[in-house]
Amino acid sequence: MTPVELSRTVLHAVRRAVDEGELRVTVPERVVVAPPRPGGCGDYATNVALRLARPAGEPARRVAEILRPHLLRDGRIAEVVVTGPGFLNISLRSAAPVALVQEILRCGPRYGHGDSLGGRLVRLRAPHEVRAVVHADALGRILRSQGAVVRTGHDRPPEEAWSTVLGVDIHLDGPGDGHPDATDVTDGTGATDVRVRPVPAPADPLPLGRDAARWALLHPAPHDRPRIGAEHLVQREDNPLFRVRYAHARTRALLRNAADLGFAPEPGPVTGADVQPLLQALADHPRVLAAAAAHRAPDRLARHLVAVADATPPLLPAVLPVGEEKPSAAHRARLALADAAGTVLAGGLSLLGIDAPDHL
Repeated sequence: MTPVELSRTVLHAVRRAVDEGELRVTVPERVVVAPPRPGGCGDYATNVALRLARPAGEPARRVAEILRPHLLRDGRIAEVVVTGPGFLNISLRSAAPVALVQEILRCGPRYGHGDSLGGRLVRLRAPHEVRAVVHADALGRILRSQGAVVRTGHDRPPEEAWSTVLGVDIHLDGPGDGHPDATDVTDGTGATDVRVRPVPAPADPLPLGRDAARWALLHPAPHDRPRIGAEHLVQREDNPLFRVRYAHARTRALLRNAADLGFAPEPGPVTGADVQPLLQALADHPRVLAAAAAHRAPDRLARHLVAVADATPPLLPAVLPVGEEKPSAAHRARLALADAAGTVLAGGLSLLGIDAPDHL
């Protein structure tokens, strides 16, 4: 069960409790699930009971206890524990990783795309500065992945090299579109005007080329000063961009090697503590994308891709059979998980406007 599916399951539990007269509240449009905080337990936690307590006229823990049996009706949920003032902590059954990998491979690079901003108009404006223009480009991609309708404008048309070298592809709606000085303003029509103003680049990033330049401009938080230097081009482990692209390339190499050995990925149970950080990072991808869109922060996606990449290597040595060993269900399951990791890395890099080569 992915976080998106679990969010829907929690909403269904609320709806059933309302339909059966146990709660008198308006069912919210969406529910957030996330890894439990300190003091919590299980795979995910939600504060939906705390949100509903006041309109329901009940203590939050009482609301949580009402929702608990409705959640346990779903066979994919193993346990629900109420902690603190009313947090619902949800443990998934062991088959959950199989469903997660199946979902990623089914969706492909669009895994994590959603409708949290479904149909909402967001108007981005960027000053005539290379980092701001690249940020606006990446933000447009991320916002669209969450269902937003994006319009962009600039104080002045971008430099031609920003398009030809850096791959900026932004439709210009004209200097009069939206509020030129808005930071994040929603007008009476429901449209949101966003002024994209990260700390400017201290040097010209064009000599780095498209991928390294975009990473250098997008990986730091908008309020941080980016470093524009050759460190983004070196192929070694202290370069986060290299780690992300290398992890992706290794998963593609495993798929080619497995094909040569006559077997293909097939989602199945994968055991071992070495894969748990990777499974958690993959499951967290939809939430990270939604947060990057909501907070106008492409750096959140960049840092998440580094986390996925860093969690991938422990899985890889056990993917292919060794010596005279024959490919087994365990090999196919691990290959499917490696394929899922590569798919998430490629999809995330694409939203940042960065290529994910199959060979490095």
